[in-house]
Amino acid sequence: MSQYDSLKEECFESNLLLPEFKLIDLTFGNVSVADPAKGVFAIKPSGVDYRQMMPGDMVVLDYEGKTVEGNLRPSSDTPTHLRLYQAFKGIGAVVHTHSRNATSFAQAGRGNSLFWHHPRGLFLRGCAGDPCAHRGGNRAGL
Repeated sequence: MSQYDSLKEECFESNLLLPEFKLIDLTFGNVSVADPAKGVFAIKPSGVDYRQMMPGDMVVLDYEGKTVEGNLRPSSDTPTHLRLYQAFKGIGAVVHTHSRNATSFAQAGRGNSLFWHHPRGLFLRGCAGDPCAHRGGNRAGL
């Protein structure tokens, strides 16, 4: 039994909502869930099929980006999630999707951003052409 089991379970359950609501295709997109009091967050492992994934597969990292618990490689989007947790103290979750609608807007070069606050976290989605859709650098969606 780990001190992070409930965090990993919440992260797992949140990630399962992405395919259920058709917000992702294949393994593209993820949810991370934080425990600001402990200074850690759990995130879906990279490339793991949602149908095969288990709560224990979630990777727990600290706010420096170091793996605290988990044997799999964290999502390739981990640096973006990490930057958001560092920039917005106290947020509880980050959701990153590649929904077909958002991807269509991005491919068309049309902005389509969404930025809202929820009791469990700060949600941000940006597409190509949006001021909040930055790749790399230290702005990471800010």
